[in-house]
Amino acid sequence: MAGILDILNSDTGKTLISGASKQFRQDEGKTTIALSTALPLILGAMKNNASTPEGASGLLSALGNDKHSGGILDNLGSILGGGEVNQDVLDDGAGILGHIFGGKEQRVANAVSKSSGIDMDTAMNILKVAGPLVMGALGKETRQKDISDQNGIGDLLGGMLIGASNDQQSLITKLLDADGDGSIIDDVAGMILSGDKKKGGLGGMLGGLFGK
Repeated sequence: MAGILDILNSDTGKTLISGASKQFRQDEGKTTIALSTALPLILGAMKNNASTPEGASGLLSALGNDKHSGGILDNLGSILGGGEVNQDVLDDGAGILGHIFGGKEQRVANAVSKSSGIDMDTAMNILKVAGPLVMGALGKETRQKDISDQNGIGDLLGGMLIGASNDQQSLITKLLDADGDGSIIDDVAGMILSGDKKKGGLGGMLGGLFGK
């Protein structure tokens, strides 16, 4: 299974970056960095939640919903192609963020904003679009692989977080849980907001991920 950040280098990712940039009036460079921060955060939070039987069951139930079947991956052009982003997508995204981040969405949006240089409102909107995208990718995979239990969804989430290279694995691990305490939100937000040199900083990690 390809890493979650690999999606940004695919045709789907190019459509996502281009469409989100136009919708939210940001340059593509900042949008790419924002998405590169948002996608692992969302997926990592889902993995943490799915580490309990109750969390895994709840995630699998949500993935069974038809709106998370993966269709969004094929319809990004129409969702982000012009006018306003579909409100149903934003509402779904807000619900997803609230569930996985447990009320810390503003802190996560602040981290995305600081990492990319975009404003808070745009960071939140990018997170709201990214949430259903991640759910769609997961839903598509669970259907194709007939995943229906905690071990299966845990392996899938782990596979999507682990990139193709050892460097990616190391960087994403640091990105998600720098101090090993199981909390991804505080670690990442702290790294971005404090500019902690010892931990390398998010910008350096993302630069490594994209070979810059």
